[in-house]
Amino acid sequence: MHLKKLVVRNFRRLRNVVIDLASDISIFVGANNSGKTSVGHALQLFTEGGRFNIHDFSAELWSDIVAFGEGEGEASLPRMEIDIWLEIGPDDVHRVIDLLPSLAWEGTLVGMRVAYVPRNPAETRARYVEVRQRVLDAVAKDDDEAPVFDPSPRNLREFLRDRLHDEYELRHFVLDPARFDTNMVAEDGYDPAFLTGRDRSGREILNGLLHIDFLNAQRHLSDGPGSSRAEDLSHVLSRFYGRNLEQKGEDIEALRALAASEVSLNEHLERVFEPTLKSLSKLGYPGLSNPRMMIRSALDPAKIMNGRDGAIVHYALGADDGNPDPPTLPDHYNGLGFKNLIFMVVELLDLHAQWLAIEDNRPPVHLIFIEEPEAHLHAQLQQAFIRQVMGILALKDEDRTHCTNQIVVTTHSTHILYERGFRPIRYFRRSRVQNVPTSDVLNLSVFYDSTAPDIRSFLERYLKLAHCDLFFADGAVLVEGNVERLLLPQMIANAAPRLQSTYLTVLEIGGAFGYRFKALIEFLGLTTLIITDLDSVFGPLAKDGEVADQAQLEDRELAAENALVADADAEDIDDEEEDAPAATDKPGKACIAGHPGAATSNQTLRQWLPKCDTVAALWDATAEQKIQPRANDNDALVRVAYQYRIDVTWGAETLVLAGRTLEEAFALENLEWCQDKDRRPLQLRIAKAGEKGLATLAERIHKRVQAKSFSKTDFALALLAEDPSNWSVPTYIVEGLRWLETEIAPPSLDNNEDEEQPQGGGPELKGGPDVAGDEVAA
Repeated sequence: MHLKKLVVRNFRRLRNVVIDLASDISIFVGANNSGKTSVGHALQLFTEGGRFNIHDFSAELWSDIVAFGEGEGEASLPRMEIDIWLEIGPDDVHRVIDLLPSLAWEGTLVGMRVAYVPRNPAETRARYVEVRQRVLDAVAKDDDEAPVFDPSPRNLREFLRDRLHDEYELRHFVLDPARFDTNMVAEDGYDPAFLTGRDRSGREILNGLLHIDFLNAQRHLSDGPGSSRAEDLSHVLSRFYGRNLEQKGEDIEALRALAASEVSLNEHLERVFEPTLKSLSKLGYPGLSNPRMMIRSALDPAKIMNGRDGAIVHYALGADDGNPDPPTLPDHYNGLGFKNLIFMVVELLDLHAQWLAIEDNRPPVHLIFIEEPEAHLHAQLQQAFIRQVMGILALKDEDRTHCTNQIVVTTHSTHILYERGFRPIRYFRRSRVQNVPTSDVLNLSVFYDSTAPDIRSFLERYLKLAHCDLFFADGAVLVEGNVERLLLPQMIANAAPRLQSTYLTVLEIGGAFGYRFKALIEFLGLTTLIITDLDSVFGPLAKDGEVADQAQLEDRELAAENALVADADAEDIDDEEEDAPAATDKPGKACIAGHPGAATSNQTLRQWLPKCDTVAALWDATAEQKIQPRANDNDALVRVAYQYRIDVTWGAETLVLAGRTLEEAFALENLEWCQDKDRRPLQLRIAKAGEKGLATLAERIHKRVQAKSFSKTDFALALLAEDPSNWSVPTYIVEGLRWLETEIAPPSLDNNEDEEQPQGGGPELKGGPDVAGDEVAA
């Protein structure tokens, strides 16, 4: 048996969400304030009968409460609900008899609804009206007999703020899975039956099936002594001993040792803590160079293992050579990371042992919420923890047959996602509807099962290599390569500074593979900017004008990106530079952007946006073609940015030109600056540039960027060494970044800020992709 699904309605951000849980471990991810922790709070309140707060109702419902208090129309008091669905096996049916909806039930799902509902809405409103009138009568009046101020409660919501527990109660219902669809939406008119156990309440029935524990993020470990909120490991281990381990009063050897010698008592403590220390060893602690942990008596018989200082953690120095009394350091001499690791393991074992210690009617499902285990843990420890946590809580013998451990981890750690892959991820996505604080929950195992194997395998491998933080961002920027990734922070500062206040993830994906992120971006519903290259090649790419198949396109993309044009000029930047022969026009080879009939080898532009095969079609694409709009509020909004034609001036000559890559576009839009002798490290300076016409200079820059001697990374690093106020961000990137800024950045506090040109902000956005002008020179 295990907890299969949770459906939460009207609780905080969780207006109506369905959460699928894995039978072993589920990982909740999402941006801050997306509702991950609220799931645990909801379970805690609904299962333990805790005290709800008026603010636990979804914010959208507050107006309904006020309207009902004023007697408006069809308004009614809202309710909060949680549906708990359990997957059971043939051996579990006797344990869920109370949850079977009828004798005709069949299948593996049983369900219970716990609802927080008003006891009697009419009486609640009457009591509010009475209290409201009483406080109004008690307030002093002015000359017109109007109250001098409006006293509380001014509405029913304020009335319930202090009386919610008196006016609401928990009720339990049996759910019939046959009346629900696959999305756990009940059929119209379905009214579940009250849960009426023969000799148990609904709460007792639920708690007899599901035991829930929490390991909160605020663990209050501290390096400093004397903190009132800090909890040292010695105290934690003493508490663990007192709850779960063999007690000294039951250990004759230990009693003799206590009376006889310190050595025997320390042996006792070492023996009872041995399983705990072995569990830590599964997570790689202490490893090769970290001090070993030892438990030693404080030697006060009245306090041993009963008080805060009953046992003291020591860290033994040096190798374990059998010496019973090695040199040691006390508890607070170890780092916070290992303290947190040890603390979590001990607390998990404590919770696990207390559940196993339930003798009568132990709940078969033990669910543990672990909040942000990554605190103070470096990447390798995070991965070791999430990899081994189920092994630490492994069940033995008959318990393995009849009981289940389930873990839910909430995290912001990309390293934990790296270790577990797509299937356990449950992504909490905040609503994009303005002023509506709600969230959806997406099951990444559904994405995994519905995506082509080659795409999902590529994405999983990429996420493992890049430690992707896509699941925690407000928006994403997919960039062509390392140069864009290195330069993007400075380009954002120059062109769209309000993006610095957002949570962006930047993925280096390349034109050949960017389209493979399409399914994931759309599934997550992220706002995304794709900054990619035109990647012009000699056309046609296929015979008789047909579009080449996928394998051909990818092969040619790789050839264009990784193999250099055979006759490309690998010229030096000395003034004695000689002209190089032109590249051959073999189809699929890289060519200057303005070459007549040029195609694009960029698969993102061909298959995602704007779905054009030729450079001419890309330049003719409208702004609408470059954007993948939302059909619904939570759909992905995607825009592509690539090089297009702009006016370029060199001396007295002006032409309409476009670069093939970022480096070419940058050189064209900063032409005079790049040709200065001080810009030699950029590798874009052409010898005797002043003697060349603009078309020739553009072609030489193109060949320079394609040459073997050109290092794109060195170009990016050299540019970062320059004063950013002296160079302009390429127009196509400026346009894309400002679009993204408009979509996800908070509004400017300074109304005049947007009217000012950002530092080094580049040219005015003129013409865009539809700019008119002379024929492109090539």
